[in-house]
Amino acid sequence: MGRKVFVVGVGMTKFEKPGSREWDYPDMAKEAGEKALADAGVKYDEIEQVAVGYCYGDSTCGERAAYTLGLTGVPIYNVNNNCSTGSTALFMAKQFVEGGLAECTMALGFEKMEKGSLGIKYTDRTNPMDKHFQLMVDLRGFAKAPAAPQLFGNAGREYMEKYGVKPETFAKIGWKNHKHSVNNPYSQFQDEYSLEDILNSPKVYDPLTRLQCCPTSDGAGAAILCSEDFVKKHGLQAQAIEIAGQAMTTDYPSSFEDKSCIKMVGFDMTKNAALKVYEQSGLGPENVDVVELHDCFSANELITYDALGLCDEGKAGEFVESGAQTYGGKVVVNPSGGLISKGHPLGATGLAQCAELNWQLRGEADKRQVDGAKAALQHNLGLGGAAVVTMYRKPEFAA
Repeated sequence: MGRKVFVVGVGMTKFEKPGSREWDYPDMAKEAGEKALADAGVKYDEIEQVAVGYCYGDSTCGERAAYTLGLTGVPIYNVNNNCSTGSTALFMAKQFVEGGLAECTMALGFEKMEKGSLGIKYTDRTNPMDKHFQLMVDLRGFAKAPAAPQLFGNAGREYMEKYGVKPETFAKIGWKNHKHSVNNPYSQFQDEYSLEDILNSPKVYDPLTRLQCCPTSDGAGAAILCSEDFVKKHGLQAQAIEIAGQAMTTDYPSSFEDKSCIKMVGFDMTKNAALKVYEQSGLGPENVDVVELHDCFSANELITYDALGLCDEGKAGEFVESGAQTYGGKVVVNPSGGLISKGHPLGATGLAQCAELNWQLRGEADKRQVDGAKAALQHNLGLGGAAVVTMYRKPEFAA
């Protein structure tokens, strides 16, 4: 392990339905970046390296986005890692500081998306998820439904068959996340629904209904990371949050060889990343007060409880039914509303999660505040594939 790394500033835009607002990706990036810099009290010319994440755009959109903050000649890296893009940029920015290559860095992520379900842009070359689709088709066939809900819905079906979970349990996750988002001004949706509303919304792919699926979104997020020396030099101890552990994993042989839809959508990537983070930080799931995890679909939130060790494997249904994952329970999961309600602009999601957890640990989450939060866990997943898990904690600074 290298030097300690701290988040000293975060910022994000409100997440919006694509096309609902007259703005472009440089506008999004400027808004989120300026908010993060202002939050940290840092000028852009103090930033030594910038990692910029996005999935949809030409090759130097990262530079064009960062240029809205200044033209300082610093290295700017374009990052694309599917839905884990934002946290991959965060992972890079952290490594620059941890390895002693920089004192202060920025992670920036944005997405300008098209309406409707995600599709394939390039049809004249190998699909990077061909192994995932082939395994799913071999195990479950292919239905007339969008691809992503099938991938995760089939993982949910496998969990139901294996552990006896009912469709209502998945719906309770959607119900919880929509309820949480009511208190999040950055959320794309801020409407509360009854459990019946969730269950009776249009079926996308059984057991998933529309209100259990994340929407496409426009938006951006940003974070300022720095060393302990930088924190002290700039007097940022009161707001600095330590990245106590962080790990990034990609697919293992088990993702395909175990013939499991649960494994295929990243269970072992998540589990192994989490184990590394628990070892690095000296904190376990029992120490975590608040979690932002990748609920692209309610089925993924459910299986991720197991993968992160928030409950014993196979017990996620009981975990949900007991109310353990909301206010008053064991741990608060997705107080922001999660991807399901807050929205999912792919390049921004990981940095929005980072922002939420830093606000929580700083006691600045307003009506969403988790009382006494001292340790927070972030999980961001992208099929094809990568998982990034991060542990944050309130630090104690030596004189």
